[in-house]
Amino acid sequence: MSWEDDTKLPGFSRRQLTYKVGFTLILLGYLLVWLPQPVAGLSFIGLEMGEWVKFLPQVNTGQIAASRNLFYLPPITLGLMLALWTAGWPDRRWQSWAMRAVAVMVAMLAFPAVEAILQEGSDQWLGRVLMILLVVVVAVSMPFLDRLPRISGMTVAWVAMTSLAVIGLVLPTWAYLAIRPAVVQLLDRGVGIGPGVWLNGVGHLLIGVTAVLLLVEQRRSRPKVTD
Repeated sequence: MSWEDDTKLPGFSRRQLTYKVGFTLILLGYLLVWLPQPVAGLSFIGLEMGEWVKFLPQVNTGQIAASRNLFYLPPITLGLMLALWTAGWPDRRWQSWAMRAVAVMVAMLAFPAVEAILQEGSDQWLGRVLMILLVVVVAVSMPFLDRLPRISGMTVAWVAMTSLAVIGLVLPTWAYLAIRPAVVQLLDRGVGIGPGVWLNGVGHLLIGVTAVLLLVEQRRSRPKVTD
């Protein structure tokens, strides 16, 4: 089955609309508050979480297992999924490459500050740079995806998007819940779960479920081979 056949699956257009909603929720969630504590004067959006948590003593001493780099995952998973979303798009259309460029720009939200590169150890920022490079590699490799022998390029994209959706949902949420008790201890005040955490989770969940449904529909649409 080629990607042209995949696009004719039942409900394909509706699923693509769900993708768009999921992408929007993830980006919006990353730019909204994750750690809300207005009484103490603290209010950090997802973009700021990775930088702020490095000042927590429990993070510096390794008492908290969750790495601060996990807070930079949403723009990386979003960038990868945006690039994979273009699987099967005609490569001669400018829209295909425009969307892949958007994928790289979104991933750049995780790029470390120049001060961090100059003053901090490479273990604090190199992983993020490599993940951004991965987004670039995936984006420029999309024209070759559908040339894989005996398998649809879109099938590979849907499987990868499902995996990325799980990663983007579970790991940043776990990281936030892991550092939350330390923040409560530091402030001696309760700390809630900001809307950004919820939107990030819902967005990744929507994309993961949509990718699974498309895989199921594709499998059902394949002609049965009889002896």
